[in-house]
Amino acid sequence: MTMLNNAISVQAELHHQYFLGLQLLVAVEEDKQTVFEWMFRLFRRQHEEKFLSSFEKLGLADEPGAVACAKYHVLSNGVGGVAVEYMEESDTKAWVRFRYPRWMYAGPAICGIPIEAGRGFLHGWYAQNGVSLKNPRLGFVCVSEDVTGQFGLCGYFKEYDHDLSDEGRLVFAPHERPPEYDPAKQPVPPASDWTEERLAKANRNYAAEYIRNGVRALTEVIGVDRTIEYAKRAARLTGLQNFGQMSQKLGIVEGGVDEASGFLMKAMSGMGDDCAGSKNADGSIQIIQRQPRIVRGLAVDEAENLIACWIEIWRGAIHAQRQFMQVDCEFRAGDLYWRIA
Repeated sequence: MTMLNNAISVQAELHHQYFLGLQLLVAVEEDKQTVFEWMFRLFRRQHEEKFLSSFEKLGLADEPGAVACAKYHVLSNGVGGVAVEYMEESDTKAWVRFRYPRWMYAGPAICGIPIEAGRGFLHGWYAQNGVSLKNPRLGFVCVSEDVTGQFGLCGYFKEYDHDLSDEGRLVFAPHERPPEYDPAKQPVPPASDWTEERLAKANRNYAAEYIRNGVRALTEVIGVDRTIEYAKRAARLTGLQNFGQMSQKLGIVEGGVDEASGFLMKAMSGMGDDCAGSKNADGSIQIIQRQPRIVRGLAVDEAENLIACWIEIWRGAIHAQRQFMQVDCEFRAGDLYWRIA
């Protein structure tokens, strides 16, 4: 794997860890209904931004509704590195089963996630598929959930012979079981479009989108000030906790300002961001990071809120080193100006 691919992989895993850490922090600090509302808004936003626009890319436009939805969840999650299996019973009934370990709740962190998180996810995304496809008969039946001690998130998309009520678009049937898995029938993305490099970048973007949309959705539930407080703390802890594995993968040796700036610029190459560094007379190093990908396309206020939290990842990573260093950062006209001293 090239150094650039290593950097892309580092960013994918880092944003995954940040999203998980933010979930845990909110679950500790807020009540369970807040967790539900946050996950509902996050996944409804993700659904509205990604669901229909991805159908054509994944070659699903001509499939029956239930089959298309199930295949979509296998393919789109596979792009993000999430293992999901597909079992088709008919044109009107098709299953998905997420396998452990779950991407959303890596490692033992799954034990700290309330059931309301998964319920918000199901109501925000799965209950909306029929609405988005303008098919009032299409719903989702959940037979197993993530944190309940069952066998992981599993269920089936079903096209009924009647229109569904709002409550009928998502129902629970915990005693049902999926049909036998057939590896030969698993959907795969069009090979000509999904090269190895594109898949690596898609994996990174998949994780980063959860942060972009997650912070925005959380502000809608608990307000800007509390969101920034939690998102900054989770970001800093994520950087502190993950510096060792990031630096190892990037081939960076812990040291002083030279090594810290080298780490930062190599890491940012994994986001596709252009960085230029220079040394000041006092020995500090300045880095200009042009138009950081993490906030591209966001409104000015949303970009400022998110970047204020996101830079704490990198402060945390640099502060994890033995030598104490000062890390200053300004966001001006869409660019980041770092100073490490």
